[in-house]
Amino acid sequence: MTIHEPIIHVKHLHKAFGRLVVLDGVNLAIRPGQTTVIIGPSGCGKSVLLKSIVGLVRPDRGRVMFQGVNLTKLSERKLARIRTKFGFLFQGAALFDSMTVGENVAFPLEEHEVGTSGERIRRVADVLGMVGLDGLQDRFPEELSGGQKKRVALARAIVLNPEVILYDEPTTGLDPIRSDLINELIRRLQRTLNVTSIVVTHDMASARRIADRILMLHKGKFIADAAPDHLDTIQNDTVRRFIEGRADEEELSELSRGTVQ
Repeated sequence: MTIHEPIIHVKHLHKAFGRLVVLDGVNLAIRPGQTTVIIGPSGCGKSVLLKSIVGLVRPDRGRVMFQGVNLTKLSERKLARIRTKFGFLFQGAALFDSMTVGENVAFPLEEHEVGTSGERIRRVADVLGMVGLDGLQDRFPEELSGGQKKRVALARAIVLNPEVILYDEPTTGLDPIRSDLINELIRRLQRTLNVTSIVVTHDMASARRIADRILMLHKGKFIADAAPDHLDTIQNDTVRRFIEGRADEEELSELSRGTVQ
């Protein structure tokens, strides 16, 4: 694969849950080594798209190609092997409460039987060092702040040296300073590990800071695709209102009537 070829290619992806159409023929080509940020309103399908990329959600129609392999056709066993090339930072960190920090980060190594016990311990220390938390191996998640939990989850996401990292709302629930710290970690990991990143977020400050490319998903389709510096030149009213955080007259009327969702 050359630098000009997509590492991930989503083609005509459709997904519905009952009558609710979430993805309506989505197409997306992800270039290696870039950070692609996907924005959009709540419930528009951003997280479903991320989960479809790694096969946690199976599409109704369409394909997800990774390095030329059609993931939508793979068995769970084959898909599990491919997933080792992906790191996934879930929205709520999703740490195991009964495990220490070190055990949480080592979990993928244990699950895939990677290395000896000593090698796993060293690898855990290495990745915790990358996120500034080496030395906290013996703590439990309940002893950590929200920002520390996100960083532990990020360490776990990179412990297998993935080629792609998927971030689902990485700054949700964090104050602006902790959010900026996570943003800096995302940028640093892209540079030092040369990974490809796909980030789903509502946080426009975060999107502008980390993205090489920003897309907006709305009603199951992409309606914007631009570099951060060109985002403000888009004239589509739906895009403008989202990036400016501005409700329209109909939404304000619904609020007055008590029907806004």
